[in-house]
Amino acid sequence: MQGKVWLVGAGPGDAGLLTLKGKEVLEKADVVVYDALVGQGVLGLIPDSAKAVYVGKRSGNHALPQMEINRVLLDEAGKGRRVVRLKGGDPFVFGRGGEELELLAEQDIPFEIVPGVTSAFAVPAYNGIPVTHRDFCSSVHIITGHRRSDHTYDIDFDALVRTKGTLVFLMGIAALPDICRGLLKAGMDKEMPAAVLEKGTTAAQRRILAPLGTLEEVCGREEIATPAIIVVGRVCGLSERFRWYEKKPLFGVKVAVTRPKELISELADMLRQKGAEVLELPAIRTEPVTDSEELDESIGRLGDGGYDWLVFTSPSGVRIFMERLFLRGDIRMLGGVRIAALGQGTKKVLARYGLKADFIPSVYDGETLGRELARILESGSRVLIPRAAVGNRELVEELERAEGVQITDLAAYHTLYTASQTVDTKEIIEKDEIDFAVFTSASTVKGFAESAGDTDFSRVKAVCIGKQTQAAAERIGMRTWTAEKATLESLTERLIEAAAEG
Repeated sequence: MQGKVWLVGAGPGDAGLLTLKGKEVLEKADVVVYDALVGQGVLGLIPDSAKAVYVGKRSGNHALPQMEINRVLLDEAGKGRRVVRLKGGDPFVFGRGGEELELLAEQDIPFEIVPGVTSAFAVPAYNGIPVTHRDFCSSVHIITGHRRSDHTYDIDFDALVRTKGTLVFLMGIAALPDICRGLLKAGMDKEMPAAVLEKGTTAAQRRILAPLGTLEEVCGREEIATPAIIVVGRVCGLSERFRWYEKKPLFGVKVAVTRPKELISELADMLRQKGAEVLELPAIRTEPVTDSEELDESIGRLGDGGYDWLVFTSPSGVRIFMERLFLRGDIRMLGGVRIAALGQGTKKVLARYGLKADFIPSVYDGETLGRELARILESGSRVLIPRAAVGNRELVEELERAEGVQITDLAAYHTLYTASQTVDTKEIIEKDEIDFAVFTSASTVKGFAESAGDTDFSRVKAVCIGKQTQAAAERIGMRTWTAEKATLESLTERLIEAAAEG
């Protein structure tokens, strides 16, 4: 089978700015070749099954020379694989995308281009700067501020000044003095509003505003870091009026979300809507039990009226159990069976299968579920609990207090620890690259710790969904905040409160 290459623009950093088509292609990739400017939030979307190849490129520091990157794409596609070349911003806006296609075209390797949101427009927008505005300009110009080490700086500043348009310089921080002097020498007003926008669309976003005549001096004091872009034009004066991103309650907060990959999106979306930069860092994954005759027999007995109650303790438990059930029959097998769910997340997954929870405890933990359910069970009730192989003992212990209850506690899935192939958990902790980690179970805490290895967990600020999760985080030294209720909404609100505390 012949392979194929997709050249995908990852956008400027915020994972929400990855296009729908880009996300679709990425999720089907066999190989992902990515560089340094791809946001960590986007890297978190790379499927576990894909081979991730880092070819990091920053000014003057290339992990692989360009021709070797081209060769990687050719070799991987030649093996019949679906290859995604993931590049920051848009691959055709000073992203050397055309160069990477030359060898593929020469060798007749099929390819597609998936344009990305360019930082030239997105980063100013996240800073309240419209690059065009009918009252201020009629054009916008994107210029590379980067020059090869063996070339002189070759920009027609006179022509740029004559356009009277907005000027956006990408990769231009090292050349900021040349750019400022060139524009002033060409006749641009020294009072022209200008901005340097650092790490736009991320939690580290920063904006430096100054007249063109003093921009170099101001930036020298502020110690600008890359990536950053330079914007020159009257539209920069609108920034204070139009700024919006930094008004969100979680602006400036970078959060690691550790839920299993199949469950992570709902919480990640909530946090992004509040302004957080989200690093999707699944710490656990679930793997169905595949060789349990007892589980299959129990599912068969469900269809014969063999159980009165079906108890689910997690969204993963519902999904895995229902997939197993559908191998034998359909939803009619649950006729006459009452269903208990540990919490709102489990309830929501049940609803996707057209099922309604008959019972939810007042507090979403195993002990309360067992205690409160035991109160309403009739003598002789038959209860099936398909859940994780290593489950909460308190649930069964409380149910056993009910008189005459028959309990079948079965392992439906295993909980396994996992680690990202693109993000080093230990490194982001030790470099203080995350502000908070959010945990929805004790197992996510343990998986996170496992992936980080030997490190100082007192550096981690943990927002936890419940007391058991909090206890697991505190045992390894984390500083903790706990949600008032065991819901994603309450977890998000607690994170906002923790961030406000500093």
